Amino acid sequence: MAARSQRPVNVGRLFHWAAEQGRPTVMHLDRPFDIAPDSGTRFDAPALAATVEDAAGWLHGAGLRHGDRLAIVKENHYDFILLASAAARLGALPVMIAPIRSEAHIRTLLTRVSPKVLVMGTTVLERMTAAGIALDDPGMTLVAVGGDRPGVPDGTLRIDDVRGGARPPVRFRGVHEPMLVTHTSGTTGVPKLVVHSPATTLAAVPFRIESYRLPLMTSRPGDVVASGISFAHNRNLSWTNGTLFRGPKKMVILSEPGLDNVARMLAAHPPTSLEACPNVFQYWEELADTRPELFAGVRRFISTFDAVHPRTVRKFLGASRVRLPLWAWGVGQSEIAGIAAGVATRSMVRPGRPRAHDATNVGFPPLVRVKVVDPETGRKRSRGKPGLLMVRTKSRCLTYLGEDDRHRAKDQGRWWNTGDLGEYAGYGRIRLIDREVDMIPGMSCIELESTLLDRLDRASEVILLGVPGQPPIPVLCMRDDALDPQEWDRACRGLPEMDKPRLVPWDEMPRTATWKVRRGELREQLLGSSDTYGTGQWT
Repeated sequence: MAARSQRPVNVGRLFHWAAEQGRPTVMHLDRPFDIAPDSGTRFDAPALAATVEDAAGWLHGAGLRHGDRLAIVKENHYDFILLASAAARLGALPVMIAPIRSEAHIRTLLTRVSPKVLVMGTTVLERMTAAGIALDDPGMTLVAVGGDRPGVPDGTLRIDDVRGGARPPVRFRGVHEPMLVTHTSGTTGVPKLVVHSPATTLAAVPFRIESYRLPLMTSRPGDVVASGISFAHNRNLSWTNGTLFRGPKKMVILSEPGLDNVARMLAAHPPTSLEACPNVFQYWEELADTRPELFAGVRRFISTFDAVHPRTVRKFLGASRVRLPLWAWGVGQSEIAGIAAGVATRSMVRPGRPRAHDATNVGFPPLVRVKVVDPETGRKRSRGKPGLLMVRTKSRCLTYLGEDDRHRAKDQGRWWNTGDLGEYAGYGRIRLIDREVDMIPGMSCIELESTLLDRLDRASEVILLGVPGQPPIPVLCMRDDALDPQEWDRACRGLPEMDKPRLVPWDEMPRTATWKVRRGELREQLLGSSDTYGTGQWT
């Protein structure tokens, strides 16, 4: 009980606490940390704490002080949270920005941050330099991390250039003060920068639920827990907190979702728990088909950030050789943590199950209150009537960094406007329909896309674009980049009218840092139009 009462609520204490408590977990990386390239790929709790301590020292050497802001823009890897922990120990505010596609968007976010120190991955720095975007803000120190790249400007500071100073003092911020900033997925434009405190993250129950002992759902001492998410997002914080507290045998980090890399890591460290973003799981379906033995020992699959399709769940649960594997899913936002969550078994995703009762888009609010309201009047909707989802939770963010007005526009007293559409499904459950900005009147894109995925075995992605005045336009990623017309005709049988399908290779689909498809950008790319049915005013 002593350990439970002393659990940290500040990210700056998380790894030192794990080392002090003797947490037995060993972390295995698919590649070395960008901030510790010579330290190998195996880290126990003391080694993680030492890496945080080292980072705090060289960040202090770069000029970072209590009250300053640190911007982190680098290649996806778990060391995002190590840098955040190091900055929090100095009393600085870390802002974690994933290496999003648009260099202009990165520049906009950095302007909102106005950092004292910028830690940038060399791949991103090379992109910024090639785009002609300057990073010479007055009073800002730029430190590059990662491997050497030919496009990195001469004279750019590296970690060794700012290392070697005196050990800096540890000065944590208060429990209700800003502690960490992550960005939203950014499916509809420049991502928003979400400001959280200890009180809205590690001190809030939704962020701590995974540290409780829940039958079949939480880690056990012998478990191997693998994760392949966007490590720049808040999900990394809650996952780390819960995993370190439960103390499984291994944490396996999948920083890059490529099939060869994932197969190599899962073969070397067979997981009992595997987490990824829904679109990444879709991409990995090819592995479930060709290398099912990689998933044979998985008891628990976890998908977060977005809705998941039944075919994906069915394939992975089918690949597991465990008697009763579970698929745990959650849909949430960086601003508020969870909106709805559920658990699926093999029988719950069997073919032919009615979409309106699907186990992968009908779930319970996870320790938050949710209501469905009419988008125009704000009045509560009855069961079966679609509307906007409003959430009330103690894990709601403080504001958007540099966009307080935008935050206030979605903050309606005790309720937060998610911009998502859903409906009451009975017994306290919520059925997810679509993002309001992506809606198509009279149908659910989530459900129609699920149906098409079920009928197109070789499809790794199906996106439906609503365009006013014409039938919905399906956009497909096929494993071999080919679609037989008869195959498409069979898939469309009995479905609403759709336009002819467009094929886009998986690697060319515009995506967010969490691998969601940027539908607005895709619409512009394919159609040269931004017209939608939704208003987008709550995005």
